[in-house]
Formats: sequence, structure tokens, C-alpha cells
Amino acid sequence: MIASSYLMQAFGVGGLEWVFIIIIVVVLFFGVKKIPEIARSVGRASSEYEKAKIQAKQELNQMNAKDIADGSSIDREKLESIADTLGIDSTNKNDAELRKAIDLAISKGKQKV
Repeated sequence: MIASSYLMQAFGVGGLEWVFIIIIVVVLFFGVKKIPEIARSVGRASSEYEKAKIQAKQELNQMNAKDIADGSSIDREKLESIADTLGIDSTNKNDAELRKAIDLAISKGKQKV
């Protein structure tokens, strides 16, 4: 913030002038013919980003809806990771048994404190 105000005072250049300076530098650096290609590339990239963002939201909503329908909110890998952290053997246990064992270990830990 201080550096930008210093530059404005030193060169007498405001915000709008910087925009024009940047445009001139881009035109000189890339040339007039390349600017439409660059604009198209930026437009494609932003549209791909928006598509990916929408798709990720849809997948997340589907996963949440599935978890709510199944009654589970944590997948198996997360359960096993939590069980390993707590020192619980996760082999030969289904998700419900593993959840019970985790809950039991957590409740025992709270009682000790």
C-alpha cells in the first residue's frame, strides 16, 4: 500500500493511468494479433474452471445425499485412519462395528481426562 502511494507520488500516475500503461505494455510485448488469442484462451480457461467448480459441487452434493441416505457420513478410509490413530484394529470389522469401537475409545479417553 505504501509502495503504491509512493509510486503515484513519484511518477504522478493514478489508477486509471496504470491500466493504460499495462495495456500498452501487453500490446508491445505480444503484438496486436496475439491479443484476441490470449483473450480466447483466458475465456476458455475461466469457463473450464467454472464447469469444474459446478461439477465438484454436484459430486459433493451427491456424496452428501448418499451418506445421508445410507446413514453414514464418513467413508471407510477415514474410519480406518481414525481407528489407526486410536490404536484400534480395523480388520474383520464392518463400518458400524468400527464406528462403535471408535466411539467407545473416544468416550474412554474423555473419562480419563
